Order: sequence, then C-alpha cells, then structure tokens
Amino acid sequence: MESMTITAAADGSALGNPGPAGWAWYIDDDTWRAGGWPHGTNNMGELKAVLDLLESTAHRPDEPLRVLCDSQYVINSITKWMPGWKKKGWKKKDGKPVLNVELMQALDAAMAGRDVRFEWVKGHAGHELNEAADVRARAVATAFQTGRPAPEGPGFPGAGSTPATGPAPGSGDGPAAGGAPPAARSASPGRASSSGRVPPPDALEDRHDPDLLSELLAHEEELARGRSAAETVQTLERDLLRQEVRADAGRLGQLLHESFAEVGASGTWCSRDEVLERLPREPGLGPVDVHVLSATELGSSAVHLVYRLAAGDRTSLRSSLWVREDSRTELGPWQLRFHQGTDEA
Repeated sequence: MESMTITAAADGSALGNPGPAGWAWYIDDDTWRAGGWPHGTNNMGELKAVLDLLESTAHRPDEPLRVLCDSQYVINSITKWMPGWKKKGWKKKDGKPVLNVELMQALDAAMAGRDVRFEWVKGHAGHELNEAADVRARAVATAFQTGRPAPEGPGFPGAGSTPATGPAPGSGDGPAAGGAPPAARSASPGRASSSGRVPPPDALEDRHDPDLLSELLAHEEELARGRSAAETVQTLERDLLRQEVRADAGRLGQLLHESFAEVGASGTWCSRDEVLERLPREPGLGPVDVHVLSATELGSSAVHLVYRLAAGDRTSLRSSLWVREDSRTELGPWQLRFHQGTDEA
C-alpha cells in the first residue's frame, strides 16, 4: 500500500529580529504546533518550525513529508549548505562556526532516513497553509512581547506532547531576564535535548544572521572578482527586483542596511521595518527592464546608482545609495542605505 504524504507549512516570526520570536507548523486546524522564545531571530524560528515538524512526525517514518516553506534560507541551509558545513566540521566558508549550529545538527539528525521534500511558497500571498502557520508563529512572538500566554497547539496525533514555549534552554536568559509570559515561566523547556539549544543572547545581538550573511558575502566575493564596486552593486540592485528575493524577509534583511529608509513614488517615507513588513506581501513586479543612467563610486565604501525601471506599462526613475561598512564583518557586505523612486512622466 502506498504511503500517504504528510503536507505541512512551517514558518517563523521575530518582532525586532532579534526579539520575541515564534515558530509554528500547520497541517490543519486539528494538527498544528507552535512555540518560541523571549529573544530570537526569524531564521531561528523558521529552522525550529521544520525541526519540530520532523520530530513530531518521527513516529511515522514511512510516510513522505512535504514541507511548505517561504524561507529560501531554510531550504538552502538544509538542502544545499549543510553538507558543506558538515564536511568543514560545521564551519562556514570563512572558517567561523555556523550560527544556530545545534539547531542545524538536530535538523541533520532528524532528516536521516526520512523522505522529505521542501517546496518554496510565496509568503503573505494568501496560501492557506502558509498563512495559518504564519498567524500562529506571530501569535507566539506577540505573546512573549506582551506577556500573555502563548498558544502551543494540539500537536501531531501519536507524538509526545511537551510544552513548546519557555526560556531558551542553555541561553542563560532565565524567565526574569527574558520577560517570558506567565504561561511560559512554569513551563519546561520542552524538547531541549532533541531540538538543540538556542544560541546565547550575545550571539543574537547582531541584526544579521551570520549563516546567511556568510552566503551573501560569498556571493558578493564571486560578483566582485574582476569587477568594480559599481558593477557589483548593479547586480545586487537587480537581485532586489527579483520576486524570490522580495518574498524572502531573511534575504531582504541582509541586503537592507539597519538604517535603511525609502521615499516612495507617492512621497511617502518608509523605514526599514516598514519595508520588510510590506515588500514580501506585495505582488511581484513581473518582467522588468533596468537601464542604468549612472553608477558613481563615492570612495571605496559607497556607490550611488541611478536607473530607469520599466515594469509592465509603468516606468520610474530610481536612485539608490549602497554602502559598505568594514566594521560590520571582515569583508563588510554591500547594503542598500537609501532608495527613492519617482514615476516618470
């Protein structure tokens, strides 16, 4: 008899990134589970959601698992980057330890012997399962932020049921320091032994996930070989126009400077947080044509880019300031600091 495929969506949420964080996986209203931490990142939530789904279905190893995920970071981590990290002793390309390594190692162990297929879905686009997981992950993050009880869900039939919320085990961030909601203060850490410990707070203070950052840096290094800063920035600007990048909040977070701001065509000023919240929800631009008018290198750490963007029957003039801060990492990734768009008459 052919095994039935288990289809579930997995998602994570962090308010502040890092900040109060939640994760959730969802199959239907009777089969879902959520949890989180007082302090974590969106990427941690995304990874933990997949890990808990694998653990919750471990007693059904013969049933294929189809995981719907709106994070390219999670999919790439598990299906592309993890084998290389393992070969290097869980080190990144620059030789530094992989962040979230215990979550990664737990995922690697949980994947062993399982038939798992990952499928990317566009986030915040009305996909029923993805939206259901997102709502539950965000509810947990909000609960930690407001001090209210966090929803945990019924779980998977036949799986062990342990509390999914509470202070991050091994983080040294106890309930009093972490501000966990009342329901979580008396809860046990849950699947601490099998799910991996959450990195300590000092590893989370950087707003950029070093694992994804290392991949971004590697991408920029490849772009930069034999190319000027202006040429590299033009490629990154085009990346920001691609739907798969715009739909991935994690990737956007790496490309946008922490002080990023934007002036839209209507004259509206938008902050980085507003753009990260809005952009993944917007429909794709479709086929676009970019005509660069100027790309001016302002010293070694800034490039001013001006271009005409044609998308459908609409054209606009765009101005972007890209900067590179060497103090941020050894290499200092290029990040978009300011952007303005004006519809062309």
